[in-house]
Amino acid sequence: MARYLKRASGTAAGRNQAVEDRVRQLLAELREGRDEAVRRLARELDRWEGEFRVSPDRIRRVGRSLPETFKEDFAFCRRQVVTFAERQRDSLREFEVELAPGTVLGQRLVPVDKVGCYVPGGKYPLISAAIMSVATARVAGVGTVIGCAPPRDADGIYPHTLYALHESGADAIFCIGGVQAMAAMAYGLAGLPAVDMITGPGNAYVAEAKRQLFGVVGIDLLAGPTEIMVIADDSADPALVATDLLGQAEHGPDSPAWLITTSLRLGEAVLDEVRRQLERLPTAAVAGRAWEDLGEVVVVEDDDAAIALSDAYAPEHLEVQTARNDYYLGRLRNYGSLFLGEESTVAYGDKGVGTNHTLPTGRAARYTGGLWVGKFIKTLTYQRLSPGASRRIAPVMARICEAEGMLAHKLTADVRVDRYALHNEPLGEPGQLSADPG
Repeated sequence: MARYLKRASGTAAGRNQAVEDRVRQLLAELREGRDEAVRRLARELDRWEGEFRVSPDRIRRVGRSLPETFKEDFAFCRRQVVTFAERQRDSLREFEVELAPGTVLGQRLVPVDKVGCYVPGGKYPLISAAIMSVATARVAGVGTVIGCAPPRDADGIYPHTLYALHESGADAIFCIGGVQAMAAMAYGLAGLPAVDMITGPGNAYVAEAKRQLFGVVGIDLLAGPTEIMVIADDSADPALVATDLLGQAEHGPDSPAWLITTSLRLGEAVLDEVRRQLERLPTAAVAGRAWEDLGEVVVVEDDDAAIALSDAYAPEHLEVQTARNDYYLGRLRNYGSLFLGEESTVAYGDKGVGTNHTLPTGRAARYTGGLWVGKFIKTLTYQRLSPGASRRIAPVMARICEAEGMLAHKLTADVRVDRYALHNEPLGEPGQLSADPG
């Protein structure tokens, strides 16, 4: 039986009809007005009247102006993410298999051709988002990668974000924000090429634009407000647990922070620690509201109950601070990314430890993982049959077509029965995987 020491008084943000309607209106204006509509919305919404494409000279100036310490730190984070993405890519492979004599099936891995990557620039300019999308797309082998970010001030894109987009490998960078950026990438407006896929986090309008544009282009995933869950037992440090919960709550007042614990003592101590830490936290105004409205502390009877409840929540970020971390690793099923042990924290994943930070929210972790190198790679299949194999399989397929009432389909199989009548190869046994196709 789960006992809530604190239960959320509000609900996480869901679909907002006003946002949905406004985005639909904006996308219609952008489809019809095209470049002029982008220019008008940039002026009205972002107060931007400069050039959209960032010049190489501006990129060079920004690169020279930033502290070397930042550039070194950024290089470290990029190296971590790229190296992990390379290992993920290496885990994928092309293959061919001869399932029966003359029946060859295969798989090819083909990168998406053009991708547009958005980096938001609101309350917190998420510099590391450039690495997660642009650099990962580069590892996947994407042909053209476009970077987009909104203007921060009269000079345009936040300098650190601009540097990050360039250093992550963007072919071109555009100073466009919000819904107009999503539309420009999807429809090919304001000098941008029309891309095949758009990625990146953003506010409710950006997320809704991605949802409505899905089908016109592919998307990475629909991500809502960030979430954190911590599973902890008596071995955990209450102060550290509280720190990690509030660390994510500062994203915004709509960011849930949940604790599941097998220890009543720990749960009560964490509640006390949260109250104490909010008294001195620089972002307490935001984090405190998120905790008040959406924070939860629940006590469960044992580890298996904690696992079951966590899987029901399917949190975006899941920290495990227990004496049995490996037990949890082997049994947890629904989460965006897992952080095992007190030595690990969500901020590491957010900024550049190596795993991707674009992750499923709103219980989407029940059916999908986050952004990774494979999202930029299409898995394509093919078949190649000998005449005898075609003759042998045709009657089976013809009968299935007939059972479905698809008589034109049946005819395509029937003609091959006659066409390859002289080819009568034995059925044989399923074959083995062959070498990767060239």
